[in-house]
Amino acid sequence: MPSMARDETSKYTDLLPDGKARQFTLVMDAKSVITRPSGEQKLDRPGFCEIRGLAWSGRGAISRVEVSTDGGGSWTDAEIEGPRYAKSFTRFRSPWRWDGRRHVLMSRATDDTGYVQPTLAALLEARGRATIYHNNRIKAWEVHESGEVTNVEA
Repeated sequence: MPSMARDETSKYTDLLPDGKARQFTLVMDAKSVITRPSGEQKLDRPGFCEIRGLAWSGRGAISRVEVSTDGGGSWTDAEIEGPRYAKSFTRFRSPWRWDGRRHVLMSRATDDTGYVQPTLAALLEARGRATIYHNNRIKAWEVHESGEVTNVEA
């Protein structure tokens, strides 16, 4: 049960676009992040690179993870490694051949309730710009022609 403590009321309350507050956002929605390659890492040369990452959900178990190498233009299913437990980290991986050109890498998780990790635009439409603490939007990494990997808004 909510205890109305300072951190609970300040960090688990989201101000919605209509000005109302959604209080006690206690469940973490599905989220994923690519951990390799990711920020401040560098690909040595064009060729095979395995995209790896983590997905999780406070609603249930991860049922699917998709990966995009073109900024969300197309998606392919990643391989989920190991068992899938509710409310637990789930590892994923996807083979990729880097051609030495610029790419934007993204991952998108779906949990066993059918909830799909949203884009930033979808998250802002649903929750407004004041939602920071429970930001589960799709995360993007830019792979530059030099092989350097940096954060990018997509």
